Amino acid sequence: MKTLLIERNRYFDSVFLMRISAELELLDGIDQAVVAMATPVNVENLEKSGFELSSANLSPADLVIAIDAHTDEVVGTARTKLKELLAGGTDTDDAATQRPATLEGALRIDPNANLALISVPGMHAAREARNALRRGLHVMLFSDNVSVEDEIALKDEAVARGLLLMGPDCGTAILNGAPLGFANVCRRGSIGIVGASGTGIQEISSLIHQQGGGISQAIGTGGRDLSAEVGARMTRFGIEALAVDPTTEVIVVVSKAPAACVIPGILETLKDSGKPCVVQFVGWNPDLADPAWLEFPAQFASTLAEAARLAIHEAKLESLSQVSAVQKLPPVDGAVLGLFCGGTLCQEAWSILSQAGWDVVSNVAFDPEKKVRADAEVTGHAVWDLGDDMFTVGKPHPMIEPSLRDEKVAAAGEDPSIGLVLVDCVIGYGAHEDPGSSLAAAARSAIRAAEGAGRKLRVLASVTGTDEDPQVRRKQQQVLEAAGVIVAPSNDAAARLAIQMTQGVGA
Repeated sequence: MKTLLIERNRYFDSVFLMRISAELELLDGIDQAVVAMATPVNVENLEKSGFELSSANLSPADLVIAIDAHTDEVVGTARTKLKELLAGGTDTDDAATQRPATLEGALRIDPNANLALISVPGMHAAREARNALRRGLHVMLFSDNVSVEDEIALKDEAVARGLLLMGPDCGTAILNGAPLGFANVCRRGSIGIVGASGTGIQEISSLIHQQGGGISQAIGTGGRDLSAEVGARMTRFGIEALAVDPTTEVIVVVSKAPAACVIPGILETLKDSGKPCVVQFVGWNPDLADPAWLEFPAQFASTLAEAARLAIHEAKLESLSQVSAVQKLPPVDGAVLGLFCGGTLCQEAWSILSQAGWDVVSNVAFDPEKKVRADAEVTGHAVWDLGDDMFTVGKPHPMIEPSLRDEKVAAAGEDPSIGLVLVDCVIGYGAHEDPGSSLAAAARSAIRAAEGAGRKLRVLASVTGTDEDPQVRRKQQQVLEAAGVIVAPSNDAAARLAIQMTQGVGA
C-alpha cells in the first residue's frame, strides 16, 4: 500500500534526506521509502514509482514522504521512526542555538566565516548564493536545478569580486585542508586541483596522497562549467587562484569530456599561471605530435591515475609504492558488466575499454553510437553509472546507499553471459559508512552462484579513498579481498586488468 505524507515549507538537505530514506527502507514491511523535497525532478520520479502527486499542489519547499508498506501498522512504525530521524536534522539539542536559519544569523555567530556551503531548493539557490557573494563569501553551491543563465551570472559576479563560486551541483572540494561534501582526507601538500568532476577529484587526490604527495587546494566547479554555454568560467578563475596561491606548486585540471571550444582558453590560462600543469579530460587525448600543442607547458594525462603520477613527478616528489601490482590472472569467459557509483569513474572505464577496441555501451558514453539509456536492454559488454536518475528513482545515490549496486552485483551470479563484474568502491566524507562490507557480501553471493552453475565469475574492484578516511581504505580492501574480490590499485588499473582477463574482446 502506497502512502503519501506532505509537510509544507519544511526544508532539509538532500543528502540528509537520502540517508533517512535508506534508514526507513531497512524497516520490516517497507518495500520503498522516499523522503525528499518536492522538486520537479523528485516529484516526477515519485510519480514514475506509482505515487499520485498531481493534485497535491506542491512547491519545492515542501517535504514529501512516500512510503510503500505492507500494512497500516508498518506505516505507523515508519512515521514514528521518521519523526526521530528528522529530529536529528532540526533544533533538538543544546547545539540548536548554533544552527541559524539564515546567512545573516550564521555571520552573527561567526563573523570571520569566509565560505558559505549552500544546499537549498534550486528555485532559491541562486538568490542565496548571490547574497553570500555580496557578503564577501566564497560559495560552494551544492544545490542543483539552477538555470544556466543564473550560473553564468553568479560566476561572473564571483569573478568580479575575486571569489569562488563552486557549482551549482558541486559535491567535492578541499580548501585549506578541510574536506567539503564528498571528499577524502588527504595530507596537505603542494598540488592544487581544479575539477568539474567530483569523483575525478576524489580519485586523483586520493592517489596523490597514497603516493606520498599532498593537496594544497581542490576547487570544484560544478559539472556544467566546461560546457560551451558556461565557458569554463570558474575553471579558469580557479587556475588563476592557484597560480597566486603560495602553497600550490603544481596545478591539475580534471573534467569529464569538455566542450571542445573551452579547451584552448583553459590551456592559455594554465600557460599564464607559470606553474607546472597536468590536464586530464576523460577520453580526450590530444595529438601531441601536432605543433599546436608543443608551446603549452602542460602534461596531458590519459587517465586519472596518470594525472596523479604526473602531478607527483612535476612536484619533484618521490612516489611511494601504492598497492602491489595485481598478478596476471587466467582469462574468464563472458562479457564485462561495469557497475559504478562514480560517474567519472564509469566514463573513464568506458573510455579505456573503448580505446582498446571493445564494443562496449554505457549511459555515460560520449560516442553517441555507444550511448544508451539506463533502462536499455543490452547484450555484451556494458558499463553503467548507477547514479543516473533513471536508476535512483525513489532511492538514494549509490555512493550514499550502495544496495542498488550490490543487488546488481549479486544478480550477476545468475547471468551466464557475464564473466566479469567491474565495480568501484568510493569512500570518504558523505559516502556510505562501510561500502566494502556490503559489496563483499554481494560479490561472495555472485561468485558462489556462478560456481554452483559450473562457471567462473570474477569480481574486480578499485577503492577510491585513503587510510585516513572514516571508512579506512586498507580495511575496505581487506574485506573485499577476503570475499574473493580482486582489488586493483586504481580505477584505471581495474579497467586495464579487465581487458587482460576477458576473452573475446569486442564481443
